[in-house]
Amino acid sequence: MFLWRIQGASAQKITWNQHIAPIIHANCTPCHKKGDAAPFELVTYDDVAKRATFIKQVTQSRYMPPWKADSHYASFANERRLKDEEIAMIAEWADNKMPKGKEVAGQPEHFLEGTHYHRKPDTVLQMPRAFHIKGDNKERFIVYKIPYEMAQDMNVEAIEFVSNNRKVIHHANYEIDAVPDLDIYAGTDYINLTEDDREKYIQYVPFRQHMIYYGGWIPGATCESYPKNIGWILPKRGVILLTLHYAPVGKDEDNISGIQLFFTKTPVKREIRAVSFGSGGVGQKDIDPYFYIPADAVKTFRLKVTVPEDQSIMYVWPHMHYIGKTFKAFGVTPTGDTVKMVSVTDWSYNWQEVYWYSKLLKLPKGTVIHIEATYDNTAANPANPSSPPRLIYSSGDMKSTDEMLTLVMLYLTYEKEDETISLKNENIMK
Repeated sequence: MFLWRIQGASAQKITWNQHIAPIIHANCTPCHKKGDAAPFELVTYDDVAKRATFIKQVTQSRYMPPWKADSHYASFANERRLKDEEIAMIAEWADNKMPKGKEVAGQPEHFLEGTHYHRKPDTVLQMPRAFHIKGDNKERFIVYKIPYEMAQDMNVEAIEFVSNNRKVIHHANYEIDAVPDLDIYAGTDYINLTEDDREKYIQYVPFRQHMIYYGGWIPGATCESYPKNIGWILPKRGVILLTLHYAPVGKDEDNISGIQLFFTKTPVKREIRAVSFGSGGVGQKDIDPYFYIPADAVKTFRLKVTVPEDQSIMYVWPHMHYIGKTFKAFGVTPTGDTVKMVSVTDWSYNWQEVYWYSKLLKLPKGTVIHIEATYDNTAANPANPSSPPRLIYSSGDMKSTDEMLTLVMLYLTYEKEDETISLKNENIMK
């Protein structure tokens, strides 16, 4: 079957327009477009043709596109793992002078700038001024307070992280809090968790009494969009707390980041919710054994959390730092069935993902979610930030040189036939 496919494609000549462009646009362009995290664009024929040999090499080695989850364990709507025949087509195209071929109707050469969604955002809420990042090769964790006021509550059908300089950001987290009464403009615009006294963060705590939404961004992520009648409601007055992990840089940089929102007139009948398990979240004190990793040790930790109601899961987002080795999450239902959620067998701090299920995944009430994570704190681990290895622990802090065991989950209260609802959204350029 595999040989037949390749021979069939070869007989009609593999071309950019018919064969290669759909592969590149679906799996590479989301990062490799203007304003995104990758160092060069892969959108047009010329962009790709001049790097054809390089693309052939990195796809054959499966270094690109990055995808760390085990596809045999669980499948996801946003999977970027190329099929063998797609890799073979790229190689043959590169080896045969990259023919362009006839144009195909509906095959884009350009994408809407500034978004992965199919239209421009309705509003953008971002930092009021740029943050200056020193080129001293030090990582930084900055929490920004972004207050906002609108005429009325708004139904949200999609949300997207936005930045004028994504290359300097390792990842972002953001929460939206309804704040009807307090002075949302009081206090500082941001807190530098890397350099400032952490006690300064106390001034933001009063804003966090009614969290409406929690989300995040990592390189490769697009925007978050929901099926019809599903979403969340942006309160007319509130605060966005945006945490940015700035990667070490060798020259001074400036950054303005925030979120952009897409509204719908269709009422939101089912509101999504987010929960974080493990370090800094639910069950932090229940991680077994106590969460510290001695020097020169490989150690596994486990966490069990019981689902309090029938739930429909939209995505899972595993998180560890440098010495993470493997990560697995699964549910065991009250009837003893196993629900496979995610397995990463070759963890990489640099390639973390939000894993969207193809359809809503049901976890019945009483299901026990098992989270298992292994860490390699030995000198044999090339990703270990300490040489020689040192004791590494977690206190829910965000320092990359410490560790975390976290699983973020986006979910709904279950309703009948949720398992049939698709999460593949054609309005997002994946």
